[in-house]
Amino acid sequence: MEVERKWLVGRPPADAISSAGEEIDQGYLAACGEHGEVRLRRRAGRRFLTTKHGRGLVRAEFEVELTDEQFETLWPATEGRRVQKTRRLLDAGGGRTIELDEYAGALSGLFTAEVEFPDAESARAFAPPSWFGREVTGEDAYGNQQLALDGLPVGSADRPT
Repeated sequence: MEVERKWLVGRPPADAISSAGEEIDQGYLAACGEHGEVRLRRRAGRRFLTTKHGRGLVRAEFEVELTDEQFETLWPATEGRRVQKTRRLLDAGGGRTIELDEYAGALSGLFTAEVEFPDAESARAFAPPSWFGREVTGEDAYGNQQLALDGLPVGSADRPT
């Protein structure tokens, strides 16, 4: 199970975005909204196939590592359903890590922050830093699956400028 909260970030602290990041390419083989997703992800020279089911704070997640050949065979099937981002890992205190994602391409200017937790109780007790913006946990429009399919929500006040 994955227990995670997500926020929009208007302006990350300068030291956060100046730190080294890791490029991530991910594409969706199947995107079924709240019923689940099947995605491919390339990160740090490794490749994964991941399924997620459910929505909101707690979701089921299963992941397997793929060979380069398996990944390259499947990757073309994600055309038109991809996101590119740079992920920076920041200390959130209390043994927690903030995953600060800076999106590229059509999503350029969008920043999100995610924090994973061991259980729902500790997730609810977490007090986010002041630079976090509006929480979007469980909002489909800001899930990577929906961003890959539709881009940023039309008319959203949270659109980057």
